[in-house]
This record gives sequence, structure tokens and C-alpha cells, in this order.
Amino acid sequence: MDYREIKKLLDAFDKSKTNILELETEKFKIYLDKSATAPQTQSVQSQPVQVPVTTESPVQQIEAKPECEVDGDIIASPMVGTFYEAPSPDSPAYVKVGDKVKKGQTLCIIEAMKIMNELEAEFDCEILEILVEDGQPVEFDTKLFRVKKV
Repeated sequence: MDYREIKKLLDAFDKSKTNILELETEKFKIYLDKSATAPQTQSVQSQPVQVPVTTESPVQQIEAKPECEVDGDIIASPMVGTFYEAPSPDSPAYVKVGDKVKKGQTLCIIEAMKIMNELEAEFDCEILEILVEDGQPVEFDTKLFRVKKV
């Protein structure tokens, strides 16, 4: 199951009236509970180690740039993690404002649980604005880029 499938699952769960969802395969287990008495955590289990993931980050959140009233589409974070604009600190950023990006081109990295997840463009576009800072913690659905489809 890749992050897009997990995102679709989370969206469907969030919109549903169901309070508890548990999904288990040979490789992982996901348990979601949105009832009022449940703690805001998600568990991800990979045989044989269980790693809890909490949405309450002890890291101080950096405030994102204010939203603009200008036209454009938004590319948002598909997961909770840390936003990185380049593959390493001494490498150039994957994209910068004004770049024209092709579908499938890497836009950034979202680090989640020590795993570097490349976020790829789902359509051809031009980068109008980068809405977060390098190294900033991001939540699910945090606005990362404002783009114009081309």
C-alpha cells in the first residue's frame, strides 16, 4: 500500500460516520479511532516491530506563510512529517518559484518515521509559491506549493 492509497483511505475514513477502522495485511496493520475518548494516535505495525505514530508533535510548529488570494492550485502534504526541499543539505532544491514541472517530477521530500518519501507532481505545472520552509514539520494536508497547471 503506497501513500496515495493510504491518503484515500484516510480521506474516506475521515468523511465516514465510522469511528474505528482496523486494516491488517501480511506486511502492516493500521488502526484508526476518531471517537471522542480515543487518544489522537495511529499505529503502524510492520512485522514484527510496532511503531506508534502520533499527530501531536512535540516539535514546535513553524507558522506557514500566509495564504495568498492569487489564483492557482494547491499541492498539499499527503502525510505527517518533515518537509525538505532538497535531497541533502548541500544539494540544490528540487524546485524553486518559477520552475515548470513535468508530471512525475520530484517536488520535495516528506520525511516520516525516518523514511524519505519523494512527493511527485501529479500534473504538469509551474511553481508559483512555496508555502513552507525547508525542515518545517508538516501535518497531513498542509499546503506545500501553490502552482498553475500548464
